[in-house]
Amino acid sequence: MAGGIAGTATIFVLENSCPYTVWPGILSGNSTTTLGNGGVPLTPGASVQLTAPPGWSGRFCARTGCSFDASGRGSCVPGVCGGVLNCNRGGFPPAILAEFTVGSGDSEMDFYGVSLVDGFNVKMGIEPLGGTGDCHYAGCLADVNEICPGDLRIMDQNVVGVVAACMSACAAFDSPEFCCTGAHATPQTCGPSRYSTVFKNACPSAYSYAGDATSIFTCSRSNYLITFCPTRS
Repeated sequence: MAGGIAGTATIFVLENSCPYTVWPGILSGNSTTTLGNGGVPLTPGASVQLTAPPGWSGRFCARTGCSFDASGRGSCVPGVCGGVLNCNRGGFPPAILAEFTVGSGDSEMDFYGVSLVDGFNVKMGIEPLGGTGDCHYAGCLADVNEICPGDLRIMDQNVVGVVAACMSACAAFDSPEFCCTGAHATPQTCGPSRYSTVFKNACPSAYSYAGDATSIFTCSRSNYLITFCPTRS
């Protein structure tokens, strides 16, 4: 697969290696281009290819436990995205995110990373395809649900005793200390917490909280494979 070149499109391949269906939700941050109509279902082993224009930015998440009617309305646990299959507003928490800003005619550089700032639900990896530069694999290959602190757990309503997702401390407590807001809005006043440290220790190459600046990766002229439940990096 040829890599994306500045001024041309970037290809994202979403691949589901989970033993269950995943409903990726997609939000475009700075473009009228909505990839995959904002959301697609991926059965185990399935994949989909999406094409983003130069300069596109946005986020991908793994929604699980979803049920949608014929009109595309329903719910997921977690990753609600406004209660619709085709995301067009709102967010995903608590859910892991793959975040991108791809290069344009002004810059060839892509910026990307996996974020746990909104919580965790499914393992995820980002693999650059055919790029130049650093182009590191980014992801979270640990099952954070297994080590999630008790006060951050979202339990599966269908399976007794199973953790469906792990909330971020910001989402759980809405505190400036954990959200890096108010008096804690600067890098000097917003540091890691005992909650974000759990995330960072499990997944060192992922963002662990809003002030974590250690997990931004760059690559040029690349396409990207985003895998849910990757088995290897």
